[in-house]
Parts: sequence; structure tokens; C-alpha cells
Amino acid sequence: MTQPLRDSAAPVSDPEDQAERGLIAPAREIYDSAAIAAALEASLAASGSARRAQIVACLKAARSHGLAVIAEAFRAAPHASRPATRSYAWLTDRIVLALFDLIATRIHPPASKTEPLAMIAVGGYGRGEMALHSDVDLLFLTERQMTPRAEAIIEEMLYVLWDLKLKVGHASRTVKECLKLARDDYTIRTSLVEYRFLGGDPAPADDLQKRLWGDLFKSTASDFVEAKLAERAERHRKQGGQRYMVEPNVKEGKGGLRDLQSLFWIAKYVNGVSDARELVDLGFFTAEEFETFREAEDFLWAVRCHLHLLTNRAMDQLTFDMQVEVADAMGYRDHSGRRGVEHFMQDYFLQATAVGDLTRIFLVAMEDAHLKTEPMLTRIFKRRKKARDPFAIEQNRLVIADEAAFLGDKLNMLRVFEEALRTGTWLHPNTMRLVAAHLDLIDAEVRSMPEARRIFLDLMLKHGNPERGLRRMNELGVLAAFIPEFEPIVAMMQFNMYHSYTVDEHTIQCISQLAQIERKELVEELPVASSILEAGVSRRILYVALLLHDIGKGRPEDHSVLGARIARDVAPRLGLKKKEAETVEWLVRHHLLMSDMAQKRDIADPRTVRDFAKAVQTRERLDLLTVLTVCDIRGVGPDTWNNWKAVLIRALYRQTRRGLETGLEDLNRTERGAEAKKKLREALADWPAKDIKAEIARHYPPYWQGLHVTAHVDFAKLLREIGTDQIRMELTLDHDRDAARACFAMADHPGIFARITGALALVGANIVDARTFTTKDGYVTAAFWIQDANETPYDADRLPRLRKMIERTLKGELVAREALTGRDKDSLKKRERAFRVPTSIAFDNDGSDIYTIIEVDTRDRPGLLHDLSRTLANANVYVSSAVIATYGEQVVDTFYVKDMFGLKYHSEAKQKSLEKKLRAAIEAGAERAIS
Repeated sequence: MTQPLRDSAAPVSDPEDQAERGLIAPAREIYDSAAIAAALEASLAASGSARRAQIVACLKAARSHGLAVIAEAFRAAPHASRPATRSYAWLTDRIVLALFDLIATRIHPPASKTEPLAMIAVGGYGRGEMALHSDVDLLFLTERQMTPRAEAIIEEMLYVLWDLKLKVGHASRTVKECLKLARDDYTIRTSLVEYRFLGGDPAPADDLQKRLWGDLFKSTASDFVEAKLAERAERHRKQGGQRYMVEPNVKEGKGGLRDLQSLFWIAKYVNGVSDARELVDLGFFTAEEFETFREAEDFLWAVRCHLHLLTNRAMDQLTFDMQVEVADAMGYRDHSGRRGVEHFMQDYFLQATAVGDLTRIFLVAMEDAHLKTEPMLTRIFKRRKKARDPFAIEQNRLVIADEAAFLGDKLNMLRVFEEALRTGTWLHPNTMRLVAAHLDLIDAEVRSMPEARRIFLDLMLKHGNPERGLRRMNELGVLAAFIPEFEPIVAMMQFNMYHSYTVDEHTIQCISQLAQIERKELVEELPVASSILEAGVSRRILYVALLLHDIGKGRPEDHSVLGARIARDVAPRLGLKKKEAETVEWLVRHHLLMSDMAQKRDIADPRTVRDFAKAVQTRERLDLLTVLTVCDIRGVGPDTWNNWKAVLIRALYRQTRRGLETGLEDLNRTERGAEAKKKLREALADWPAKDIKAEIARHYPPYWQGLHVTAHVDFAKLLREIGTDQIRMELTLDHDRDAARACFAMADHPGIFARITGALALVGANIVDARTFTTKDGYVTAAFWIQDANETPYDADRLPRLRKMIERTLKGELVAREALTGRDKDSLKKRERAFRVPTSIAFDNDGSDIYTIIEVDTRDRPGLLHDLSRTLANANVYVSSAVIATYGEQVVDTFYVKDMFGLKYHSEAKQKSLEKKLRAAIEAGAERAIS
């Protein structure tokens, strides 16, 4: 039974002397027991509801005062989580005990023969650890039966506690019922592992303790350990399965408080541990590891306590907005080119990693000792590779058979990971402990050894499962020891909504993606990348480039430029030849090039492909960069890669490959236009020849490069016999691009692009790409690819309603700007407001032969594209096409434009004037969104 927060021999009415030590503020300042006891006594003069109202008022005031004292002290010492959690539990004890004593001794005094009633704290409250809004879990316990007096005491207590707005979990049971329910329900059993006697008669509590440990716990240790491990795995799965999710759950997530608590539950259940320090004496942890345990526990509890204080509710999810507030509350400030919140989250993930290391050491040791062994037949018929000296395999875990021999050869610090992959075994916790304790063996001498280079490269190239070895090396500090330049990005958070993982975990996820492609697991999903690897490229270059592509992050300098300089030093050190190292350096320097070209530029413009082809220069670089780009995007998060990105990357790759093979002169509008016209003639084979000829003749050359033949067919049908006052529209699902294609045909007039973007914004459509063209006979053909608010294609049954809303707007029945104004205020969710996205606007007259390219990089929000296109229309700017690339809360809107005379914007004065107007539109929209 967990010891009470007060000395059980001390009188309840005067707890200060015993309890003051360990609290965050003097006990009497938190709770004045004498004054409150007097006020409660005075309430007895009343009766019924009036008495209860006075009791509630007294205890509510006492609790509010105590919470305020704790909060003030905690804000002044924001890392003092242990005294804070102890203080919350102690204050709750005072309230609950004062109420229990008042009701049990004065309102319902005991008769001469009264069934003993014990009040017990269970769960987190039983452990004596509470945050501001933690549950108060109580067990009312009797020996044989629940008497009318006991029921009356419990009922009156609960009504008062509920009136105090406490979240009370309660149960009323006999000792026998507790044992029966605990045997069948692991949740109940776990809550009883850490119960704490609060008040009343101790006899039932003592009896329960004896029978729990004597009749239940001793004979069911293996079952309990197995159940807790399974529960832990399921909890992690529900929380995303990764320790490095960027909005972690402090309590339930991987590396969170629940992992530490599970560890202690098991230790107490199996070994009767009452204090975590005993784990050192039992040999589970070294003294140093126990200090790591305490530090991680203190940090995580501090975060949780601040979350509860700042939100004033039971909040355990460290959402983006709360990360900023908690970081500020804990004293983190901006420095070294990074925000305070990024430093805070890096510390958080380092602590989560420490929790993972500790729980793995402990739980695997428990698993070895208490879980059922493999069935005999399985062991007989399962063939395992034998470990090489100085290693051995025990219960399918790699152990160090000869510690002196292991430490006598520094290369064993790397060999251990290769051996685990070669034999298909996991590292034993004692092996991990030994490695982590001797990282100093991985010194400059080791890093320069050819054999060390071979082992490290083989870890990535030879065993088919590189992410497993790299992740364990990273968690144990070996990766940063072998490649010191990697250390700054360990547990580094990228504070944005785009990246789902820390930088180091993103790197390992990218390498995992490459390994999956090599294992032919993604052939159908990634045909181009799979075919490139099947045909053969340098795997050494690819793996090393992926390992280093983000190594320059976290510094003020462009991470691609800095990363390339780092790669110039690291690649040769890893054993790559000069030409290989140069290619790795180039890939790191340009690892965003293909993604940017595909997502931020119009790849239907031949100039885009020509410029990209000139940058990559060779087929080898194109192949390597394509695979790296695919892995990089897929490694960002589970939902980042989609058909839209796949179509763009494949199209850019195929066009560039063709240009490199046949000559860049083939990448021209005339060549493409002839092919597009031929396909349209074939698609309209049932049309009269004169009608086909008229349709082809009415379009200018750019029209033929920007659209698929299916869109050309749609426009041909929309334009056929169209009237000057007609607005025609065709909505079709484009499954290849995960979007719906909206084709519009109508008489040309100024601002048509802005009107269409307004109509689409009004129906909540998310525009991912757009093309507009003018025919020779004065009509506009505009194609927009749209998704719903969840960035998924519209269902077919939603298209008719979508069509109707768009038509009403285009006919002028709704004015988009006015209709959107009322929606702006809700466009930015609270959790998104913490992000800083500076606006940058760039003009490029070299990226297209015909158009000026205006690139607007800013915070995304609904209606942004309409605001920008309306601003351009008002400035008499003709928009030919818009390419939209979204990265979480950031968006890059790229416009291909001409002035009213059909010329580019070469004048610096005109560029500055346009930029000023666009910035004003962005700022006005941002103010509306947060007002």
C-alpha cells in the first residue's frame, strides 16, 4: 500500500508539521486547517440543503485559495513539478479528509457496532501525483457489507465533491468484491496497485493489502506483465506509433508519463516496490539511469501541469498553440536562430527518448523473467543464425557474451548493430546500456577507420532493414557519435504543420521509404521510383544523400547550402569516392529543386522543364534526385504524398528524361502542340471535320501545352455553339490527381480569374492548380483542380450542389468578397495561430518565355487565392495560370502573368507597386482572420 502523504499517526486536524516538507509553498499558506475546521464546525448549526451549501462554500473557498497559492509558486519555479504535483495531491487530501471526518464523525456518527469503513485513494491520486485537473479517484471499502450509514456518508460526500466541481471517480466495495473484480479486470487491478489509505478505519485497507499481494498479485505476475506490455503497445498505436509525433500526448503518447507509470506498476506488482529508487537496489537501473528517470519524470510532469494551468482543463495533448505557451511558461526564449518553442520541443523529444530507453531496459528484463517462453516446437524448428564472438543470442536478443573482449575493440560499438540486423535479433537492454555508457570509444580514430566505414555503409546497404539499425543507433547516441554533424538535428522539431516528425526521425523515415522501394513493396504506388531502382543507380550515393539531406537544419543559413558543405566533409569520411561525394553534395544542395519545380512552377511551360534539365544535366542525377525527392516527400508524414504530387513528379521526370535523351530543343511549344491537336482529333472522331478544324483554330499555342486531352475535349464541347451571355461549366472527378476538375467557358472580360476563385472559395473548395486561356474569338477557357476542405477529392454526389453554388456566384447572385467577409474570422484555428509565416513576394522574368512569374509565399487561409487574384485583376494584371503549393500552414501561390498590353513586368517600379498591393491584401485578410 502506498504510504499516505501525511503521517498516519498524526492527527488529521493538524497536518502542517508532517506535510510541509516537499510542497511547493508552506503548507499553512496552501491550506489553513484550523480556520477551515472552525468554519466547517460552524456550518453544523444549519441543516439540510443550507448546511451543505455552507460546507461547499467553505471548501470551495479553501480549495480556490490553495490552488492559487500553488499556481503562483509554480509559475515562479516552473520546473518544480514534483513539489507541484505533491501539493495538488496534498491539498486534495485536506479537502477530502476534512469532508469525510465532518460527515463520518459529526453528521453520521458511528454507533457502538459499526461496520468499519475505509476511504482509499486509487489511480494517480493514490500515487500522490496530481495536476490541476486530475481526477480524484476514491474507493470506499468495507470488510463484509455496505451499511446504510456507510451509504449515507458516501452519498453526502459525493454530492459535496461534485458541487466543488471535482472530477470524482468512485466505487463502493467490500474487500471480497475488490479481489473478484481485480482478478477479472486489469484496469481495476492496476488502480489497486498504488492505492493509498486516506481516512476512516484502516482495518479494511490493511486486509485488502494482505489479500491483494498474498492471494492475487503473487500468482499472476506473468499475466500482469504481459497485459501491461500489450496495453502499452495498443496505447502507442492509438497515439500514432511514433515517439516523435509533433503534437505529442504528454500522458498517453510514446515516451510519455504513462510509460513511466507502467514501469512502476509492474515493479510494484512483481517486486513490491514502493519507491522508484528501489529499482536501483534491485538492479534494474544504475544510479545514473535512475537520475535520468527522475529528470524525465519531472520534465514531463512540469509540461502536464503547465498545460492544465494554461488551458484550465484536463489537457494532455501538446498542440502547436500550447507548445508556444508552455515553452514561454517554462522560460524558453528565442536564440541561435531558433524559436524558444523549438528549443523546448527538442528538450521534450530528448526526454521522450530517455523514457523509451529506460522503459525498454526495464520492460524487456521483466519480459525475459516473467513472460511465457516460446512453445517447444517453435524453438525446435526455427532456424536462427549464430552470433559471432563476442556476441551471443539469448531469448532472441543479442547480448554481450564477453564484455572485456567487446570493449577491447572499438569497432564492436558499430558491429553490434550490424550483428543484430544480420541475425534478425533485437538488442538486449544490457547490451544497449553498455553501448550507451561507452560512447567515448567512438572517437576520431574510429571515424577514420576503413572498417568502420564499411560497417556503417553495410548497415544501410546490406541487410534490407536500415531504418531499424539507424533508429536504435540514433536513440543510443551512436549515430551522433559516429557522425558528430548529425547531433544538432537529434530530436530537433520543425515548428510547422507540414512536418510530422523531428528532423532526425524524418531522415530515418526517408531511408525507410527507400528501403521499402528496394524491397519492391511500393511498385504499384511508385512505378517511376521503382523502375529507376530496378534499372540500377548508385545505392551508396542515394542512402548517404538521404542520411545527410537535412543535416544543415536549425541554423540561420539556408539548410541546403549548409548541408552541402557538411556533406562535402562527411561523404568522403564515410568511404565514398571523390565523384560519389561530389554527387552527394550536389543532391543535398539541390534536394528541394525537383519538388519546388514540380509543385511551384507550371510544368506545362517548356521553359520550366528546360531549366530543370539544365540544372540536373545528366540522366544519373535526374534518376537519383527523383528517388530522393519521392522519399523526402513521403518521409514528411503519413498523409503528405498523394496522387497530385505523384502526377507532378512523374510528369516532370518523364519530360526531363525525354529532353536529356533527345535534346532540349524538343522541349518546345510547337512539338507539344502538334501532339495535343492530334489527340484531340482522335477523341472527336465523331465530329464533322469542319467543326474540329474550327475548334483547333480558335486557340493560341499555350492552350495546347497546359491541359490533358480530356480537358481539351471538355472545352470543345463547352465552346460548341456557346452564346456570348452564357456561362458553361463541366465538373469531373480526376482520380489520377485526387481532385475534381472544374472547366469553365464564358465570354472574356476583366477579372474573370478572380471571379472564379471567389466562387470556388465561397463553396469551400481548395484550389490546387489553375489554368486560364483566351480564345481568338473572345472566350475564356479556365480549368481549376479543386479538393474539399480536407484536401480530398469531392464525392460524385456532391458535384451537383457544388455546380449550383458556383453558377449562382458567377451570375452575380452572390458577391464573393461580401459573402466571404463573415467567414474570415473563423478561418484560422487557435492551434494554428502560433506559427510565424513571413510573407515573401518574388518576380521572375527568366522562368518563362512569355510570362512574368509572381511567387507569393505566405500563411495559408481560406479565400487567400481570391484576395490575391482580385488584387491582380484590379491592377489590370492578366493571370494565365496559377500553381498552388501548400506546406501545412504555409502556401506558395505562383501566378504566370502579363500586363494589359501582353508584356512582362520588367519595370522595377511596377513590380514594387504590385508587391505593395499584394502585401496589403494579405495583411488585410490576416487581420480579418484573427479579429
